[in-house]
Amino acid sequence: MSAPSLFLKQNVALEPLYNRWYAWCYLVSPATAPLVVANLHVKIMQSFVANPAIHVAALKNPELMGGPYLNYGVERVPEIKELLEWTLKEQARSIQFAQAVAELDKLLATSNGFSLEEQYKKVPDILRGYVELTYDLNNRASPRFIEALLYRSPFFRESSQSVSLRLLEGDARPYIYSTPRLDSLKDTVHAHVPFRAEAIDALFAMRRTPGPVEPIREALGIGAEKAEMFSTLFTDKPPRPAPRYDGKGVRVRYFGHACVLIETREVSILTDPVVSYDFPTDLPRYTHADLPERIDYVVITHAHADHLMFETLVQLRDRIGTVIVPANGGGSLADPSIKLMLRNTGFRNVVALGDMESLDVPGGSITGLPFIGEHADLNIQSKIAHLVQLEGKSLLMAADSNALEPRLYDHVHGIVGNIDVLFLGMESEGGPLSWMYGPLLTTPLPRKMDQSRRLNGSNSERAIEIVRRLHPSQVIIYAMGREPWLGHIMAMGYSENSPQLIEARKLLAHCAEHGIASAFPFGQAEMFLGRD
Repeated sequence: MSAPSLFLKQNVALEPLYNRWYAWCYLVSPATAPLVVANLHVKIMQSFVANPAIHVAALKNPELMGGPYLNYGVERVPEIKELLEWTLKEQARSIQFAQAVAELDKLLATSNGFSLEEQYKKVPDILRGYVELTYDLNNRASPRFIEALLYRSPFFRESSQSVSLRLLEGDARPYIYSTPRLDSLKDTVHAHVPFRAEAIDALFAMRRTPGPVEPIREALGIGAEKAEMFSTLFTDKPPRPAPRYDGKGVRVRYFGHACVLIETREVSILTDPVVSYDFPTDLPRYTHADLPERIDYVVITHAHADHLMFETLVQLRDRIGTVIVPANGGGSLADPSIKLMLRNTGFRNVVALGDMESLDVPGGSITGLPFIGEHADLNIQSKIAHLVQLEGKSLLMAADSNALEPRLYDHVHGIVGNIDVLFLGMESEGGPLSWMYGPLLTTPLPRKMDQSRRLNGSNSERAIEIVRRLHPSQVIIYAMGREPWLGHIMAMGYSENSPQLIEARKLLAHCAEHGIASAFPFGQAEMFLGRD
């Protein structure tokens, strides 16, 4: 008798892991993963093993959520100690790489504008052949990492990659970046496969097309001892239908945060995918079950984890046609190539757009527009706003653009004209530079300097400047991290008096005063353009 064909349940969550830690862009690039392991993961585990009570006490304070505190009780100390010892042994070469980066920075700090040729002989051996030594026009020396070579080197450790699978019954998930996933977690199945594994695609294809379970379990390398738990991830109940949009004009669906599905009869475009799982809830939302069978284009605005989320992207990989990412000259530790990341994690068709470059799509085009600010004054090239033009309508997905120089939008408007719909984030009080980039810093950053350089989007004053210059017919405030299914990566903790929400309401008031339609969606929303 043949095995029954079953569907993967819609509430199966996949977490991509690197050495058991939740994977984000800096744990995918081989240029940055060693620094995160050495300068963040090892230090957090050492701190927890030395004094777990500090971590337990810290996480009772909501204001410390998102800090470097491991979210386990003291009974987990032996397991964390074992993981720490394993990391120090298995990742010894990566830790040496991180130490070598610090040594190289010290070496280049002594350069005084004269030729760097002789310095190549002093580069730490582990880095030789992977870096070019360069000056900027003010004679400040820095290394350029040849990232494409590093992906072909022992520092790209697919053996450190794995995925965890479990059923979610609600949105509540603890903050993930400061706490590893342990083997002993009773509600979780670990699969020790790299992110590019075709078995992952086959598994998530079963959300829509049923198949036998055992071949998938074997392909994922999940042992017989986990077979019963793995079987609970499947059902004989088919998903609800999610037909491709076949109406007139453009349908726009807000999936939460910066995730928007833009569809016509000819094409589907999904922005910055962060999608809720499907389970009974009082908060209406679109979920994985509401996505079309084929997503023609996915567009990524930048590499922050709430916009470039591997958890969602890997699950959708088998149904994505093309991924559009910001172009990047490459070589900076703070700015690894998104294109290389995706190509080396199983995404076959990845296109990089630079500022003012366009890609033709059925019925229109996608154009990259400049995106400034929000990156703590670092020279980050991997960021771009997307102007989506379909059926004669235009939507600008401006993400967390910060109008530090409003005249930029005068120049843009002179080229693209008025905008029908402006989507704009207003995270006006983002985290300090060290919150994201701390593991990459080779020297301590003074606290006042760190606090002055924020991951900020526009406040109301700057958002109004963008609106004045682009003349949108509608303004949608999005990318605010309010939806509860982002809690494990953002830890926002908004209240009605949060500065970000106050600033958002000021923009809504400005729009109302000037006869501009506006909205601040939460959970889900739908609109149509050009149906008349």
